[in-house]
Parts: sequence; C-alpha cells; structure tokens
Amino acid sequence: MSDPASLREQALNLLASGKATSRADLVETLQVAPSTVSTVVRRLLDEGTIWEEGVGASTGGRRPKILRLREAGGVFAVAELGARHARVALCSPDGALLTTEEFAVDIGAGPQATFDRVSAAFDDLRAAHAPGRRLLAVGMALPGPVDFPHGQLVGPARMPGWSGYDVQSDLRDRFGVTALVDNDAKAAAIGEHVTRRDTGEMIYVKAGTGIGACLVSDGQIYRGGRGLSGDVTHVRVADSGERECSCGSRGCLETVASGAALVRELAGRGLPVAGTRDVMDATVNADPAVVTQVRQAGRLLGVALSGLVNFLNPDSVVIGGALSSLDVYVAAVKGMLYERCLPPLTQSLSIEASVAGPDAALIGLGHLLRESADIRTS
Repeated sequence: MSDPASLREQALNLLASGKATSRADLVETLQVAPSTVSTVVRRLLDEGTIWEEGVGASTGGRRPKILRLREAGGVFAVAELGARHARVALCSPDGALLTTEEFAVDIGAGPQATFDRVSAAFDDLRAAHAPGRRLLAVGMALPGPVDFPHGQLVGPARMPGWSGYDVQSDLRDRFGVTALVDNDAKAAAIGEHVTRRDTGEMIYVKAGTGIGACLVSDGQIYRGGRGLSGDVTHVRVADSGERECSCGSRGCLETVASGAALVRELAGRGLPVAGTRDVMDATVNADPAVVTQVRQAGRLLGVALSGLVNFLNPDSVVIGGALSSLDVYVAAVKGMLYERCLPPLTQSLSIEASVAGPDAALIGLGHLLRESADIRTS
C-alpha cells in the first residue's frame, strides 16, 4: 500500500491533469479503499490545496462532488503560429481560454524575430487581462513537423531557417517556466477531442495554408516513431498537374488542396487574391470561379483522405483550419469520401467541420500543459 505522502502526490497529479475530478475517480485510478481516498481528500481540502465545486453526473448512485485545484493566480500562455499569422491566448490551469488575440507575423523572418513578437503579445495580454498572475507555463504550436516531446522542428518545408531549431529550449530560456512545443495539427486535434468529449476514433485534418492531419485513437494522439505522423500535405495525389511543392517534390496534396494552392491558382487567373482570407471572402461572396476552384480543392483532399478512411475505419473525419469555414470545401471532401470509400465504412462515419474552430490548437496546448506543468499551489 502506498504511503500517505505518495498518495497525496498521486492525487494532486491526477487532479492537475484532469484525469480525475471526483473521489470516485481517485478510488478507481489509485486502486485504494474509498476511506483512504476520503482521508487524502479531506487533508487537501483542509490545506486549501483543492476545493469542491458543485456536483457531477450520477452513474447510478449519489451525484459526486467535483474536486478542483486552486489556481494560485497562475495562467498558461499559448500560441499557434501560421505562415502569416499568430494566434495567442492566456488560459487557466483547468484549460479554459481567458482571452485570445490574433495578429500578422511572417515566420520567414526566422525564430528570433517571430518569438520577440509573440513574447511582446504575451506580455500585453498578461498586463491587460491577468495583472499580477503568475506565468505557469508556455506552449506553442507550429506549422511543421515537430520532434515531440523534445520540441525541435524537423525539416519544415515552409519555414526557412527553422529546421533543427530548438524551439522548446528557446521558450524555456525566455520565460523561465515549463515550455512545450507541438505540431499545429496535433495540438488542434487534441483541442477538438477535448471540446467534443468524444472517445471515438477520429481523423482530424487542418486545412489552411498547408494541410496537416492527426489520428486520435482511444483518446490519445498517434504520433509515430519520432512524433512526425500526419504530414499528409506532402502525399502525392492524382490530378495535381505535377506542380512543384514547397518541399521540393512535385504533385503533393499541398499544391492542389491547400490555401496556398488556391491563392496561387486564383491569382494566376488574374483574380485579386493575396492570401487565404481573400479566397474565403470571395467564396462567401459566391464568386463562381473561386467557388469552383475551392470545390475542386476539397474533392482532391477527399481523394487523399479516402485511403486513410478505408485503412483506419475511423468514427469521424473532422476538417479544421481556415478552409473548414467554407461549406463548399467541407461538402466536397464529404462527397468524395462517400464516393471513394467502402460503403460499410461510411454508413456511420461522421464528416464535418471543427466545432473548436480557430481556438482548437490553443485549447489543445492548454490541455497538454495541464498534464505536464506543475500547476499546484506551493
């Protein structure tokens, strides 16, 4: 049997990570007697380390009281970087976003200039929305392959000057707190899973300037051998026209189905589009040429995903990222999956846009930090 100090530590870790929220959860996870858990919980309540908040759903008996850690005035700072923008936020240790902000950045300027800008944004948010609250940890999601949990970028095609850069160490040194770095699609997949509270098998696709994907199985991210799984943006597809990709190859999915591909194609036709936002606005305004091209991009993404659906048999396919806000794009993906996949695999398959929206990666980072950072009161 574990000693009281060890049980106290284990209980705190479970409550901090969200893996337990009640006495019953602690009993089940720790595999100790209810009376032992009650003793540990009562001690933590007396210390003021935790508090009780309302009641949870009944599983047949009396509704359990929810246990929460006191936050000690701390916050997480999280950021998602895109090719031309950054989205930053503060969140509480329970994962709730407190405030968000989006602004333009150019990741082509390199890590130092980009992080200087993000650091300044974190400072501004804390000064405006969390004055005096302790910074507990920092998280960042990047649009390239990340060696998780080491936090180094591995050959990012659209991020010149970033390959091999130790982002995690940079953030840790800048802020003097726990730092965590992940790929943007994986962080967003976690955020989507947390938001949906769905334990089914899910393929999450982030369709923005590039395209990333992630498999969520039994509530866990599938990362692969080096944590580099899901980089479908460089999967070769038919009807690509052998266009050259940012990775140096030809015919990649990115060249025909991403926001960058749509901008290049439409601008080449003389249309006034300079970025993915312009494509989205033109689609909403029902520009026929733009809608046709967006629909074709969605169909080609569906072609690429059909092999994954046939192989993995997921319960759902969720489209996130900027292009997920375009109904015509999501509908085209859906139509192609129904056309290309085996009927038994699509009979109960859910195919829809993200419910977490643009905050998905920020929510996911908050969840990851809650599991890794020491957020308890001292």
